Amino acid sequence: MPIFELFAPCPRGLEAPLAAELREIAKHTPLNVGAEVPGGVHFRGDWPAIMAANLNSRIASRVLLRMAQRSYRSENDIFELAVEQEWEHWFTHLQTLRVDVTAIKSPLRSLEFVTLRVKDAICDRLRDKSGDRPNIDTTNPDVRVYAFLTATHCTLYLDTSGEPLFKRGWRLDKGAAPLRENLAAGILSLSGWTPGTSLYDPMCGSGTFIAEATQMALGIAPGTHRSFGFEKLKRYEGKTWTAMKGAALQHHREAQGASADLGIYGSDISGDMLVKARSNLERAGLPEMPLKQIDARNMTPPFDTPGILIANPPYGERIEIRGPRGELREVRDVAHEMGQDEDDHGFRREQPDQTDAAFFKAMGDALKQRFTGWQAYILTSDRTLPGQLRLREALKTPLFNGALECRLFKFDLIAGSVRQRPAAAGDMPA
Repeated sequence: MPIFELFAPCPRGLEAPLAAELREIAKHTPLNVGAEVPGGVHFRGDWPAIMAANLNSRIASRVLLRMAQRSYRSENDIFELAVEQEWEHWFTHLQTLRVDVTAIKSPLRSLEFVTLRVKDAICDRLRDKSGDRPNIDTTNPDVRVYAFLTATHCTLYLDTSGEPLFKRGWRLDKGAAPLRENLAAGILSLSGWTPGTSLYDPMCGSGTFIAEATQMALGIAPGTHRSFGFEKLKRYEGKTWTAMKGAALQHHREAQGASADLGIYGSDISGDMLVKARSNLERAGLPEMPLKQIDARNMTPPFDTPGILIANPPYGERIEIRGPRGELREVRDVAHEMGQDEDDHGFRREQPDQTDAAFFKAMGDALKQRFTGWQAYILTSDRTLPGQLRLREALKTPLFNGALECRLFKFDLIAGSVRQRPAAAGDMPA
């Protein structure tokens, strides 16, 4: 059985949780976890490893199979590398194709031209082998090929996932600032939350954190109800996949009868969002979870035992926050562009809105006064959030929700106000 070199990309900042997750998958399906690199994790495995990673990974964005790697100096070198690969062993000219190229510090001027050269090389190869060229489909292709360029080397990958893995196949209703499912799963991992620990999302929106945590608590594989790109490749092991997916479906059926008393609780100020959240949970085949309409300024702990509070306040190019009378208002954030320095002032909102400031001050008061002993993890694109909450962060982790750079702030909610605690070096004033 052939062993493949594989790469699992993920949202930047989640490389360590992804590597840990792959090591968990390796306990049941043999695979060897390799190096963590910015934006993903290398690993090695056979066809069962490819299928298990696609089915079970909550954090990876894709599972890519490395076809070849070579140094290059021009687009012609990349064309020659691509045309030498035995694409005909993986798919036919009757299947549609998409090629994507990404680069870091490449000396080549046009990625569009590189994309065209890779595409031509694959099509020429298949035409020579079969007499015809495949059609190109950039929307819903049968086969996806990726080329990654560094300053000196080109690596060609065959995508085994198809649609990105954060598309679980259940979410149709989402809010104005949707959180990608694999980022939600990664944040749960970074928080240290494990099934059995109290979890509360007071701004649950369309229910992404709730759904991911519930699937984790019930042991439901995230890819149980979706298809994958490897199913359209010529060399994949159909019988092995049928058995693997059948076992996942059977486990999900058994989990559907489980009690909803999992220590997972969500609330939101918007009744409309709660309707969407319940609909999403139903589509995901999950038990009905406790969700209530509560203003985060008035929230109280839903459990007697302290646990983890996790939240993704609305943000992004368009966010909706209710003002004092409950009306919906539009606010625009300045999103930090990919690749800018971490301390670039463009990351911050140009002028904090007074209503936002009042909202987050009241939310911070609720956290300090009512959630003693809890840990709070809040994802935001606004670096001024700790000051608005009047809390000092214990930790901040840079993360990306798509192209939007964010921070995951951790707050240890201990008795007493911030002003009564001795300031640590580098802490912001309360």
